Amino acid sequence: MAGTLNTVFGDQIRRVIKASKTPTHITEENVYQEGDPNVLSILDEMVNYLLLPESGLDGMDNLEELFAKAESGKSCLLLVEHYSNMDLSIVSLLTRMAGGRGQEIGNSIIAISGMKLNEDNPVVAAFTGAYSKIVICPSRSLQELDPEKDKDEILRGNAINRAAMKAIIRHKYKGKLILVFPSGTRYRPWDPSSKKGVRDIDSYVRSFDYLCFAAINGEVLHVQQTDMMNDAVSEDIIRVTIGPVISCEEFRENVLAKLPEEDDKKQAVADQIMAELEKIHVTAEAKRQQLLK
Repeated sequence: MAGTLNTVFGDQIRRVIKASKTPTHITEENVYQEGDPNVLSILDEMVNYLLLPESGLDGMDNLEELFAKAESGKSCLLLVEHYSNMDLSIVSLLTRMAGGRGQEIGNSIIAISGMKLNEDNPVVAAFTGAYSKIVICPSRSLQELDPEKDKDEILRGNAINRAAMKAIIRHKYKGKLILVFPSGTRYRPWDPSSKKGVRDIDSYVRSFDYLCFAAINGEVLHVQQTDMMNDAVSEDIIRVTIGPVISCEEFRENVLAKLPEEDDKKQAVADQIMAELEKIHVTAEAKRQQLLK
Protein backbone atom coordinates (compact mmCIF):
# COMPACT_ATOMS: atom_id res chain seq x y z
CA MET A 1 0.00 0.00 0.00
CA ALA A 2 1.37 3.42 -0.93
CA GLY A 3 -0.02 6.78 0.02
CA THR A 4 -0.41 9.34 2.77
CA LEU A 5 -3.02 9.98 5.43
CA ASN A 6 -4.62 12.47 3.05
CA THR A 7 -4.81 10.12 0.06
CA VAL A 8 -5.59 6.81 1.77
CA PHE A 9 -8.06 8.07 4.37
CA GLY A 10 -9.81 10.97 2.62
CA ASP A 11 -13.27 9.65 3.50
CA GLN A 12 -12.40 9.12 7.17
CA ILE A 13 -10.84 12.59 7.37
CA ARG A 14 -14.06 14.17 6.10
CA ARG A 15 -16.12 12.17 8.60
CA VAL A 16 -13.81 13.08 11.49
CA ILE A 17 -13.97 16.80 10.66
CA LYS A 18 -17.76 16.60 10.51
CA ALA A 19 -18.00 14.74 13.85
CA SER A 20 -15.34 16.69 15.74
CA LYS A 21 -16.09 19.06 18.61
CA THR A 22 -12.42 19.51 19.58
CA PRO A 23 -11.48 23.10 20.55
CA THR A 24 -8.77 24.60 18.37
CA HIS A 25 -7.84 27.28 20.92
CA ILE A 26 -6.60 26.16 24.33
CA THR A 27 -7.48 28.08 27.47
CA GLU A 28 -7.20 27.38 31.19
CA GLU A 29 -10.83 26.19 31.07
CA ASN A 30 -10.46 23.46 28.43
CA VAL A 31 -7.10 21.79 29.15
CA TYR A 32 -8.94 18.57 30.05
CA GLN A 33 -10.81 17.14 27.07
CA GLU A 34 -12.96 14.02 27.18
CA GLY A 35 -12.55 11.55 24.31
CA ASP A 36 -15.31 11.50 21.67
CA PRO A 37 -16.58 7.94 20.92
CA ASN A 38 -17.88 9.03 17.50
CA VAL A 39 -14.39 10.08 16.42
CA LEU A 40 -12.82 7.08 18.17
CA SER A 41 -14.77 4.63 16.01
CA ILE A 42 -13.34 6.28 12.87
CA LEU A 43 -9.78 6.17 14.23
CA ASP A 44 -10.24 2.50 15.14
CA GLU A 45 -11.38 1.83 11.57
CA MET A 46 -8.23 3.48 10.19
CA VAL A 47 -5.82 1.65 12.50
CA ASN A 48 -7.53 -1.69 11.88
CA TYR A 49 -7.11 -1.14 8.13
CA LEU A 50 -3.33 -0.86 8.55
CA LEU A 51 -2.65 -3.53 11.19
CA LEU A 52 -1.68 -6.97 9.90
CA PRO A 53 -3.32 -9.93 11.68
CA GLU A 54 -0.31 -10.83 13.88
CA SER A 55 -0.49 -7.42 15.60
CA GLY A 56 -1.27 -7.34 19.29
CA LEU A 57 -0.26 -6.46 22.84
CA ASP A 58 2.22 -8.32 25.05
CA GLY A 59 2.44 -7.87 28.82
CA MET A 60 -1.30 -7.56 29.46
CA ASP A 61 -0.75 -8.94 32.97
CA ASN A 62 1.54 -6.00 33.71
CA LEU A 63 -1.02 -3.53 32.39
CA GLU A 64 -3.79 -5.12 34.46
CA GLU A 65 -1.57 -4.93 37.56
CA LEU A 66 -0.92 -1.23 36.92
CA PHE A 67 -4.65 -0.63 36.41
CA ALA A 68 -5.46 -2.44 39.67
CA LYS A 69 -3.09 -0.09 41.49
CA ALA A 70 -4.81 2.87 39.83
CA GLU A 71 -8.19 1.56 40.95
CA SER A 72 -6.86 1.26 44.51
CA GLY A 73 -6.12 5.01 44.52
CA LYS A 74 -2.48 5.02 43.41
CA SER A 75 -1.27 7.39 40.71
CA CYS A 76 -0.01 5.49 37.65
CA LEU A 77 1.98 6.41 34.55
CA LEU A 78 2.21 4.69 31.19
CA LEU A 79 5.45 5.84 29.51
CA VAL A 80 5.31 5.11 25.78
CA GLU A 81 7.72 5.23 22.84
CA HIS A 82 6.75 7.79 20.21
CA TYR A 83 7.19 7.15 16.49
CA SER A 84 4.04 8.53 14.89
CA ASN A 85 0.77 10.37 15.41
CA MET A 86 -0.96 6.98 15.46
CA ASP A 87 0.88 5.74 18.57
CA LEU A 88 -1.91 6.69 20.97
CA SER A 89 -4.47 5.19 18.57
CA ILE A 90 -2.48 1.96 18.38
CA VAL A 91 -1.98 1.63 22.15
CA SER A 92 -5.64 2.40 22.78
CA LEU A 93 -7.02 -0.04 20.19
CA LEU A 94 -4.66 -2.95 20.94
CA THR A 95 -5.35 -2.55 24.67
CA ARG A 96 -9.10 -2.63 24.13
CA MET A 97 -8.74 -5.69 21.84
CA ALA A 98 -6.45 -7.61 24.20
CA GLY A 99 -9.16 -9.33 26.22
CA GLY A 100 -9.25 -9.49 30.00
CA ARG A 101 -9.82 -6.00 31.35
CA GLY A 102 -8.53 -4.42 28.15
CA GLN A 103 -11.69 -2.48 27.37
CA GLU A 104 -11.79 -0.88 30.84
CA ILE A 105 -8.08 -0.10 30.74
CA GLY A 106 -8.27 1.46 27.28
CA ASN A 107 -11.13 3.66 28.44
CA SER A 108 -9.14 4.73 31.52
CA ILE A 109 -6.20 6.21 29.61
CA ILE A 110 -5.71 9.98 29.66
CA ALA A 111 -2.90 11.22 27.41
CA ILE A 112 -0.73 14.28 27.98
CA SER A 113 -0.85 16.26 24.74
CA GLY A 114 1.00 19.32 23.44
CA MET A 115 -0.96 22.43 22.43
CA LYS A 116 0.15 22.35 18.79
CA LEU A 117 -1.93 19.22 18.16
CA ASN A 118 -5.01 21.30 18.94
CA GLU A 119 -3.96 24.62 17.48
CA ASP A 120 -1.70 24.10 14.44
CA ASN A 121 -4.01 22.11 12.17
CA PRO A 122 -7.80 21.74 12.58
CA VAL A 123 -7.71 18.28 10.95
CA VAL A 124 -5.07 17.03 13.40
CA ALA A 125 -7.08 18.60 16.22
CA ALA A 126 -10.17 16.72 15.08
CA PHE A 127 -8.29 13.41 15.19
CA THR A 128 -6.91 14.02 18.69
CA GLY A 129 -10.48 14.49 19.93
CA ALA A 130 -10.95 10.71 19.87
CA TYR A 131 -9.00 10.31 23.12
CA SER A 132 -9.26 11.78 26.59
CA LYS A 133 -6.34 14.11 27.15
CA ILE A 134 -4.85 16.92 29.20
CA VAL A 135 -3.26 19.64 27.09
CA ILE A 136 0.02 21.29 28.11
CA CYS A 137 2.31 23.94 26.70
CA PRO A 138 5.68 22.10 26.44
CA SER A 139 8.46 23.87 28.31
CA ARG A 140 10.75 23.80 25.29
CA SER A 141 8.09 25.73 23.33
CA LEU A 142 8.15 28.38 26.05
CA GLN A 143 11.97 28.45 26.02
CA GLU A 144 11.94 29.29 22.31
CA LEU A 145 9.91 32.47 22.96
CA ASP A 146 11.43 35.92 23.44
CA PRO A 147 10.80 37.15 27.04
CA GLU A 148 10.03 40.67 25.78
CA LYS A 149 8.34 40.19 22.41
CA ASP A 150 6.36 37.12 23.43
CA LYS A 151 5.45 38.10 26.97
CA ASP A 152 1.71 37.51 26.51
CA GLU A 153 2.29 34.09 24.94
CA ILE A 154 4.59 33.09 27.80
CA LEU A 155 2.00 34.18 30.37
CA ARG A 156 -0.66 32.21 28.49
CA GLY A 157 1.53 29.09 28.31
CA ASN A 158 2.33 29.23 32.01
CA ALA A 159 -1.36 29.67 32.89
CA ILE A 160 -2.29 26.68 30.73
CA ASN A 161 0.38 24.55 32.42
CA ARG A 162 -0.87 25.50 35.89
CA ALA A 163 -4.38 24.49 34.84
CA ALA A 164 -3.04 21.25 33.31
CA MET A 165 -1.22 20.39 36.54
CA LYS A 166 -4.45 20.85 38.50
CA ALA A 167 -6.25 18.61 35.99
CA ILE A 168 -3.59 15.90 36.34
CA ILE A 169 -3.89 16.01 40.14
CA ARG A 170 -7.69 15.87 39.81
CA HIS A 171 -7.67 12.76 37.60
CA LYS A 172 -4.62 10.73 38.55
CA TYR A 173 -6.16 9.29 41.74
CA LYS A 174 -9.45 8.28 40.08
CA GLY A 175 -8.50 4.95 38.52
CA LYS A 176 -6.95 6.55 35.43
CA LEU A 177 -3.69 5.75 33.65
CA ILE A 178 -1.84 8.91 32.62
CA LEU A 179 -0.06 8.27 29.31
CA VAL A 180 3.04 10.34 28.54
CA PHE A 181 5.51 10.21 25.66
CA PRO A 182 8.88 10.80 27.42
CA SER A 183 10.55 12.07 24.23
CA GLY A 184 7.87 14.77 23.96
CA THR A 185 7.87 14.44 20.17
CA ARG A 186 7.80 11.81 17.45
CA TYR A 187 11.11 10.17 16.56
CA ARG A 188 12.40 11.59 13.27
CA PRO A 189 15.15 9.44 11.70
CA TRP A 190 16.95 12.50 10.29
CA ASP A 191 17.13 14.05 13.79
CA PRO A 192 18.61 11.66 16.40
CA SER A 193 17.96 14.22 19.17
CA SER A 194 14.20 13.62 18.72
CA LYS A 195 14.63 10.29 20.55
CA LYS A 196 16.11 11.98 23.63
CA GLY A 197 13.94 12.11 26.74
CA VAL A 198 12.77 15.56 27.85
CA ARG A 199 13.79 16.78 31.31
CA ASP A 200 10.14 17.47 32.22
CA ILE A 201 9.42 13.75 32.44
CA ASP A 202 11.31 13.65 35.75
CA SER A 203 8.57 15.79 37.30
CA TYR A 204 5.99 13.15 36.37
CA VAL A 205 8.05 10.30 37.80
CA ARG A 206 8.64 12.29 40.98
CA SER A 207 4.93 12.93 41.50
CA PHE A 208 3.45 9.51 40.61
CA ASP A 209 3.43 6.20 42.49
CA TYR A 210 3.88 3.54 39.79
CA LEU A 211 4.76 3.26 36.11
CA CYS A 212 5.00 0.84 33.21
CA PHE A 213 7.11 1.29 30.11
CA ALA A 214 5.47 0.56 26.75
CA ALA A 215 7.42 -0.15 23.55
CA ILE A 216 5.88 0.05 20.07
CA ASN A 217 7.40 -2.16 17.38
CA GLY A 218 6.44 -1.86 13.74
CA GLU A 219 5.21 1.23 11.95
CA VAL A 220 2.06 2.03 9.98
CA LEU A 221 2.49 5.82 9.85
CA HIS A 222 5.85 7.23 8.79
CA VAL A 223 6.77 10.79 9.71
CA GLN A 224 7.75 13.06 6.79
CA GLN A 225 9.44 16.46 6.69
CA THR A 226 6.14 18.13 5.75
CA ASP A 227 2.67 18.60 7.22
CA MET A 228 1.51 15.83 9.59
CA MET A 229 -1.36 14.92 7.28
CA ASN A 230 1.18 14.01 4.57
CA ASP A 231 2.78 11.27 6.70
CA ALA A 232 3.11 8.05 4.69
CA VAL A 233 1.01 5.00 5.62
CA SER A 234 1.73 1.29 5.24
CA GLU A 235 0.49 -2.03 6.58
CA ASP A 236 2.63 -3.70 9.23
CA ILE A 237 2.66 -6.04 12.19
CA ILE A 238 2.52 -3.84 15.28
CA ARG A 239 3.38 -5.22 18.70
CA VAL A 240 2.89 -3.11 21.83
CA THR A 241 4.91 -4.49 24.76
CA ILE A 242 4.13 -3.46 28.34
CA GLY A 243 6.98 -3.82 30.84
CA PRO A 244 6.59 -4.74 34.53
CA VAL A 245 5.06 -2.42 37.12
CA ILE A 246 7.78 -0.30 38.75
CA SER A 247 7.73 1.98 41.79
CA CYS A 248 8.41 5.52 40.55
CA GLU A 249 10.24 6.39 43.76
CA GLU A 250 12.52 3.35 43.58
CA PHE A 251 13.21 3.87 39.89
CA ARG A 252 14.24 7.47 40.46
CA GLU A 253 16.31 6.67 43.55
CA ASN A 254 18.21 3.98 41.65
CA VAL A 255 19.04 6.43 38.85
CA LEU A 256 20.19 9.18 41.21
CA ALA A 257 22.21 6.82 43.41
CA LYS A 258 24.60 6.16 40.50
CA LEU A 259 24.84 9.81 39.47
CA PRO A 260 27.77 12.16 40.18
CA GLU A 261 26.61 15.10 42.30
CA GLU A 262 27.25 17.68 39.58
CA ASP A 263 25.22 15.91 36.85
CA ASP A 264 21.78 17.01 35.64
CA LYS A 265 19.41 14.87 37.72
CA LYS A 266 16.33 15.55 35.62
CA GLN A 267 18.08 14.65 32.38
CA ALA A 268 19.59 11.53 33.95
CA VAL A 269 16.10 10.25 34.83
CA ALA A 270 14.86 11.07 31.32
CA ASP A 271 17.86 9.30 29.75
CA GLN A 272 17.30 6.18 31.85
CA ILE A 273 13.63 6.09 30.87
CA MET A 274 14.60 6.12 27.19
CA ALA A 275 17.22 3.43 27.84
CA GLU A 276 14.61 1.18 29.50
CA LEU A 277 12.22 1.70 26.57
CA GLU A 278 15.00 0.83 24.13
CA LYS A 279 15.74 -2.43 25.98
CA ILE A 280 12.10 -3.52 25.72
CA HIS A 281 11.98 -2.40 22.08
CA VAL A 282 15.06 -4.42 21.05
CA THR A 283 13.78 -7.61 22.69
CA ALA A 284 10.29 -7.17 21.23
CA GLU A 285 11.67 -6.49 17.75
CA ALA A 286 13.50 -9.81 17.69
CA LYS A 287 10.18 -11.56 18.40
CA ARG A 288 8.35 -9.44 15.81
CA GLN A 289 10.88 -10.35 13.13
CA GLN A 290 9.95 -14.00 13.63
CA LEU A 291 6.31 -13.10 12.97
CA LEU A 292 7.29 -11.22 9.82
CA LYS A 293 8.94 -14.37 8.47
